[in-house]
Amino acid sequence: MKGLQDFILKLGQIDRRWIFLAIAVVVFIPILNPIGMPIRATDTTKVVFDAIEDLPANSKVLVSVEYSPSTKPENHPMTISILRHLFKNDHKVFVTCLWPDGQFMAQEALEEVAVGEFNKIYGEDYVFLGFRPGNEAVVKGIVSNIRKLYTVDVHQTKVDEIPLMKDVNKFSDFDFLFSSSAGFPGTIEWVQYAADPTGVPMSSGVTSIQVNEVMPYVQSGQMKGVLAGMPGAAEYEALIGQKGFATSGMDAQSIAHLVIVLFIILGNLAFFVERQRSKKY
Repeated sequence: MKGLQDFILKLGQIDRRWIFLAIAVVVFIPILNPIGMPIRATDTTKVVFDAIEDLPANSKVLVSVEYSPSTKPENHPMTISILRHLFKNDHKVFVTCLWPDGQFMAQEALEEVAVGEFNKIYGEDYVFLGFRPGNEAVVKGIVSNIRKLYTVDVHQTKVDEIPLMKDVNKFSDFDFLFSSSAGFPGTIEWVQYAADPTGVPMSSGVTSIQVNEVMPYVQSGQMKGVLAGMPGAAEYEALIGQKGFATSGMDAQSIAHLVIVLFIILGNLAFFVERQRSKKY
């Protein structure tokens, strides 16, 4: 018993630098190689998955990218997973951006998924229209006449010359919308000016801090679910059966929390052992 108490006291007196090192190690390992700790998808995430899963093959899906590198850890895994799901189910994908930085984020996601994983053909399976300035005015322009707003794509190819753009003239020509958003303009503007007036169903993925803002639209039925921050992205990765950055992030976060709790418990045990010994003397 005395030996165990001595051991606990030594742990309680450990240099804090060793604690920092231990946390760094347990965070670093799952980032390099996702462990895949059990993840149970929330109802809002399942609704997004089911909405896309139930779309008929060759559905026209508009994916809007409105986030910057500052929220990439939360938003980008959502975009990657949604694109994987869409291309796996043979849907036609149209990508626009309400943020200038979103164009770089979307380009990176398309190169990884459309080109690197699925070998999709540009102009036939997907098209990248890119960024246009104007905030909610861009949403209104897409609703009324997308060809007037986008005369060329990001490669400066005329929209009229892109096979996939045939019969796509306005927002109501799409079968579904997914907004990967970090703020204004983003999800709320798509609901108010596009999805709600036209009846085109939509879902969204937002940062954790935005969830309370968009949840009323989910509860009212104006949106089909929402991916809530990195946890939502990790849940979606689990649903499509492909681990990614969000899974790694949640693994690292969960294990780090466990290690911190363990050190707190050991510190408290050491405190009580030391106090008991001091009473004896």
